[in-house]
Amino acid sequence: QVQLVESGGGLVQPGGSLRLSCVASGFTFRTYFMSWYRQAPGQERELVAGITDAGGRTDYADSVKGRFTISRDNVKNTLYLQMNNLKPEDTAVYYCKVTLLHGNYWGQGTQVTVSS
Repeated sequence: QVQLVESGGGLVQPGGSLRLSCVASGFTFRTYFMSWYRQAPGQERELVAGITDAGGRTDYADSVKGRFTISRDNVKNTLYLQMNNLKPEDTAVYYCKVTLLHGNYWGQGTQVTVSS
C-alpha cells in the first residue's frame, strides 16, 4: 500500500535550519509530482512547495521563496525540504503529499516549531 513517512522536524530557534525527509513506498515514486504542505494550528493546510517527477521544475509559496528548497532522490524514493532562515510563522505540521490516479495520499506529518 502507499506509504509516506515524514521525519526531520523539531524545535529550532529563529534563523535556524531543518531538513525534512519523506520516504515513499507502494507506488512508482520517480513518475509522480510530489509536494510539501503545512498546517498551523487553527489554519487551513497550505501548499509549501512542489517538484516534478524528474526534479526539473520546482514551485514555492511566496512565503518561503528564497528560504526553502525542495528536492528528491528517485533512487532512494525520498522527498526532501531544506528549510533555512526559519521564522516563527513557519511553525506548523509539515506533510508530504502525492496524487495518484485513485486519490491523494498524505504522510502522518512532522512537527516544526520555530521559537526562541
